[in-house]
Amino acid sequence: MQATNQGLSEDWLSVWIGLLVFVLSFGLLAGTDVLGWVVTTGVWTDLGKALAPATKAYASLGGVGSLIATFVAMLVVMTLGAMALKADVGKFALGFTVVFWLSYLAWIIGSWANFAANTPADMQKFGIGWSLKLTAEGGFIVALLVGLFVGNFMPGLAAWMKEAIRPELYIKTAIVILGGFLGITAAEKLSLATSLMFLGLAAIVVAYLIFWSVVYLVARTWFRFSREWAAPLASGISICGVSAAIATGAAIRARPVIPIMVSSLVVIFAVVELLILPFLANAFLANEPMVAGAWMALSVKTDGAAVASGAIAESLILATAAAKGIIYQKGWILGTAATVKVFIDVFIGVWAFVLAYIWTTHIEVREGDRARAGEIWERFPKFVIGYVLTFLVVLVMAIGASPELMGKIKASMGEANVFRGIFFVMTFFTIGVMSNFKKLWEEGIGKLAAVYLLCLFGFVIWVGLLISFLFFAGVKPPLVGA
Repeated sequence: MQATNQGLSEDWLSVWIGLLVFVLSFGLLAGTDVLGWVVTTGVWTDLGKALAPATKAYASLGGVGSLIATFVAMLVVMTLGAMALKADVGKFALGFTVVFWLSYLAWIIGSWANFAANTPADMQKFGIGWSLKLTAEGGFIVALLVGLFVGNFMPGLAAWMKEAIRPELYIKTAIVILGGFLGITAAEKLSLATSLMFLGLAAIVVAYLIFWSVVYLVARTWFRFSREWAAPLASGISICGVSAAIATGAAIRARPVIPIMVSSLVVIFAVVELLILPFLANAFLANEPMVAGAWMALSVKTDGAAVASGAIAESLILATAAAKGIIYQKGWILGTAATVKVFIDVFIGVWAFVLAYIWTTHIEVREGDRARAGEIWERFPKFVIGYVLTFLVVLVMAIGASPELMGKIKASMGEANVFRGIFFVMTFFTIGVMSNFKKLWEEGIGKLAAVYLLCLFGFVIWVGLLISFLFFAGVKPPLVGA
C-alpha cells in the first residue's frame, strides 16, 4: 500500500472513492439515473458496436461519448484523490490518462468475439468458427500483457507514469464497490452466503497457522536468511503479499529495503499465478467451483491478482458449465475468492501486532520498546471497512424487499459494478507495469526468488488447494432461476 507522510493513505482513499460510486448508484432508487452514462464494453465483431452507455437514458451519448465521459469523470475524481495523497497532481493526471486509455483499449481488444465468445451459441451468434473462450474478462489478461510489455521494454514510459501506477488503490476501490454487488448475491441465497463466510474464516485461520511457520522455517534453515529477512518473506509468501510484507517489516523494525524487495517478488509471482492458476482451476476444478474460488484467494498473494484471478476463474468455469447445460448464477465464485481474501486482509493487523510483541519482548528487546495494542488498528486494512459496509447496506435493504425494490437495487449495483470492472482492468495493467524483471534481477533478488519459488509452487499452492477442498468441496453456486 502506498501512502505519503502527510496525506491521506491509499487505503482510506479507496474507501471514500468506492463509497462515492456506491452512494451515487442509489440515485436509481430515487428515480434519478446518476451513473447511467458510464461506458460498458460488450463482446464484438463490429468494433462500432463494442461500446455503449450503461443505460438507455444516456443512449444519445453513443459508445465513444460514453467512454470520454467516463474518462473525464474518473480523471477528476482520481486527481482529487491524488491531491489528498499529496502526490504530484500534474504527473498523476498525465499518468492516469495513459493508464486509463491503455487499460481500456486492452479491455476492448480482449472483448473481440474470437477471444471472448465462450459458448457455441455465442459463436453462432457472431458468425465465428473459433474462439479462445476467455469471456470479456480476457481483456484483463490483455491489459496485464500490455503492462508487462511497458514495464519491461518501455521503462522510460513506466517511470513517467509512476505516480499513477497504483494497483493497490485501484483494486481496493474495486473491492469496496464489489461488496454491494455481493450483498445482492448473498441476499438471494442467505443461508449459502452465511456458510461461505464461516468456511472462508476457518480456511484462512488454518492457512495462517500452516503457511507462515513452514515458509519461515524454510527461509531460516535451508537458505540461512536472518530473522529480519525471513519474517517479511514468510508473510509475503504465505499471507497477503505486499501488504503483509510491509506490515511485518514495520512490526519487526526491519530495514526498508527488505519489504520493498519482498513486495517486488510478490508482484512478479502474482503475475505468473494470474496467467496460470485460473486456467488450471477451469481444467481441473470446473465441477468444484467454490473450491476454485477459495484456491485463488489462498494461493495468489496480492489483493489485485487474487480477486482478478477469481474473476477469470469464474468466467471460465461458468462458460465450461454452460457448455454442459449447467447455468450457475454469476458472482458466487468471485464472491468466495473476495471473501476469503478479505478475511486474510483482516488478520494482517492482528498478525503484525503478534510479531511486534514477539520481537520486542523476546528477540530484539529494547528498553521501553513494546508493541502497542493500537498497532492492530494501524495495520488494519481500512478498505475492508468499505467492503463490509457496502455489503451489509445492500444485504439489509435486499432481504425481504419487494420485487420492484429488488429490481432497482440490482440495477443500482449493476451500474456501480461497471466501475468495479474499470478499476479491475487498471489493476491488471498497473501490476504488469510494476513487474520489471531485469531490474529486479540486477538488484540481487535471485536468492529470495528461490525461496519464493520453492515455497509457493512446492507447498503453498498445493496446501491451499487441499484446504480449499476440505472446506468448500461439494458446495455449488445456485443455478439460474433456482
